[in-house]
Amino acid sequence: QVLLEWARETSARYVQVSTDEVYGDLEGGGSSSEDDPLRPSSPYSASKAGGDLQVLAYVRTYGVNASITRGANTFGPNQYPEKLIPLFVTNAFDGLPLPVYGDGRQRREWLHADDHCAAVELVLREGGAGEIYNVGGEEHENIEVTHRILELAGGDPALIRYVEDRAGHDRRYSLDDSKLRLLGWSPAHSFGEGGLPETVDWYRENRAWWEPIKSGEYRAYYEQQYAARLGEQRT
Repeated sequence: QVLLEWARETSARYVQVSTDEVYGDLEGGGSSSEDDPLRPSSPYSASKAGGDLQVLAYVRTYGVNASITRGANTFGPNQYPEKLIPLFVTNAFDGLPLPVYGDGRQRREWLHADDHCAAVELVLREGGAGEIYNVGGEEHENIEVTHRILELAGGDPALIRYVEDRAGHDRRYSLDDSKLRLLGWSPAHSFGEGGLPETVDWYRENRAWWEPIKSGEYRAYYEQQYAARLGEQRT
């Protein structure tokens, strides 16, 4: 609301970067389109959905020139090691467990950071006020991504640990991004053949960046998230 008030006062162009999580669980086939109902499952996704509704309200009530993007799981170099891909890549390098939530069969779309940025910039320049644009990626199961990471990082598959699932963890997200493609966007990075191998190589070559992070305050976060789960790991 603070940012929207600023946009209202300055007549600035505004883009809200949201998430596919606002659509909630999408089991089975099909993909979420921009006019589907919002069914967030977690406090995080509920807060994002609330932000989206604020944006649309400011467009209608005050004429703010704002659009919304809803993106898939973003990955790439320099990503903080809290997230699945950098966490698993760096753990694989160090021979540490890879904690996979539940059965690992959750399905997510993966979107390279450069492609996500290109989408946001395009919407910033060409998007319509009050319009929403999905930014999709390539859909894979989490366990499939895990095995591919181990292959690229030279890690032992025995490092995989199935741990207690996260509360409110949705099984599947999928985005219909045809509206954005009509605006002129298309991804430049494939996931398995280009984006993920390049990302793994970046972490391999930049230990000096991520090692201090994982040994500092991050360590306490990691212990809080995974210590109990790994202590009760399932085979």
